[in-house]
Amino acid sequence: MLTGHELTIATLLRVFRWRVSLTWAVILCETGLLALIPLFIGFAIDGLLAGGMQELWQLAGLMAALIVIAVARRIYDTRVYGTIRVELGKAQAARSAKLPVSALSARLGMGRELVDFLEEILPQAMAAGVQLLISVVILYAFSPVLALAGGVAAVAMAAIYALFHRRFYRLNGALNQQTERQVSILARREAKPTLAHLLRLRGLEVRLSDTEAVLYGAIFVVLLGLILFNLWFATTELVSTVGTIFSIISYSWEFVESALALPLTLQTWSRLSEITRRLNSRNRPLEA
Repeated sequence: MLTGHELTIATLLRVFRWRVSLTWAVILCETGLLALIPLFIGFAIDGLLAGGMQELWQLAGLMAALIVIAVARRIYDTRVYGTIRVELGKAQAARSAKLPVSALSARLGMGRELVDFLEEILPQAMAAGVQLLISVVILYAFSPVLALAGGVAAVAMAAIYALFHRRFYRLNGALNQQTERQVSILARREAKPTLAHLLRLRGLEVRLSDTEAVLYGAIFVVLLGLILFNLWFATTELVSTVGTIFSIISYSWEFVESALALPLTLQTWSRLSEITRRLNSRNRPLEA
């Protein structure tokens, strides 16, 4: 199915568009229901405090629908993306048959990361995008100031990640290059080259981890500032019920959780950009 195609995320989406479109539609439905839960919890709190039960049963119905959809999607996803992995592996093996076994083995593993991105990271990014939108809309309904604070935080996060993109790309390239050498190094069965290889891998992984730590530390500072500001604003500048304050803080936190998917998605995209370049080099070893 992938013969003659460039091996990229766009190609996988085009060739398997109908299967992927169905799972994406279900993801959007699941995410929409999930994003409504804090709002309905707020309604249920106010309803119970007023002696009513209707809002509580509405919340229970929403959660039951969410469970059914979530379970069905995961059963379907496993089969769809398993098929894509098989087809991608066949295409890689056919077009890179002349590569050294070490490089081919490494690239088969890297190719699976493209499918992992479609199955795990991209749906998370889509869900996060929907949750961000719903969070901003609901926060705006409570006060435009709350939504504006979220927008400022999102822009600040994107600017912070832009400072790290090139470093992630370069370090992932070096790590992939070293991984392609692994089988040939281990085949020599010599202690010193093996140790040097493992230390090289460790050094690159440490540098990637340190970069991630600094990136997420900077982003958390921005997002925690958002939470503190919205908590202060909701309790001191708005006339709110207990349920309303709960909903504002819940959607502010939901905004934070969703926003954290942005750096993860962009970081993964940096790695996949390097992997895609490597996979489409066909029978040529690629230097980092």
